[in-house]
Amino acid sequence: MEIVIANEAHFKYAPIICDTIAESAKVRGTGIAKRTPEYIHKKLENGNAVIALDGDKFAGFCYIEVWGNKGFVANSGLIVHPDYRGQGLAKKIKQRIFDLSREKFPNAKIFGITTGLAVMKINYELGYKPVTFSELTDDPEFWKGCQTCKNFDILTRTEQRMCLCTGMLHDPDAKAKEETSRKEKINGKAFKRLKSIKESLFLKKRK
Repeated sequence: MEIVIANEAHFKYAPIICDTIAESAKVRGTGIAKRTPEYIHKKLENGNAVIALDGDKFAGFCYIEVWGNKGFVANSGLIVHPDYRGQGLAKKIKQRIFDLSREKFPNAKIFGITTGLAVMKINYELGYKPVTFSELTDDPEFWKGCQTCKNFDILTRTEQRMCLCTGMLHDPDAKAKEETSRKEKINGKAFKRLKSIKESLFLKKRK
């Protein structure tokens, strides 16, 4: 199994990618935004997608969408072919597209909306946090992508404040602040311990 950054050489897989996404939605009985082969082609051309291949056989896919003047990116269209489900492939694909997003858009907030508990778990392990829709991009083009979802009426009735999907966000700034805070706490403890050792040695010398 190979998970690679997709390009024009993978155009032939666009129809099966779209069909697999659509069929998966039918099986789960959940809403999902439909995508056309032409739309997938654009992601391949821009190097904003990863594809999993077992030799020449399609196994899985995920792509990046960019919003809000590169302030937000979404990892969308995660799909694994039925023949390869239950093997942990979705998590590997999600990790690869997450890494690609961080490489190409290091300052962007990475987000996603999903109804799938398995995807929520993967997102959480990658450092995503559940958030309200108001914390996601307000780019109207992103929300237009939900128009083909059968639950779109819920989104419009709530004025884009909520739907059956859960919003999840990875904020690199928040992560950096958490790391700085953690280091400060560790450094503070280390300083106190060092101070205690020095005081102890000083007292021994005085004696």
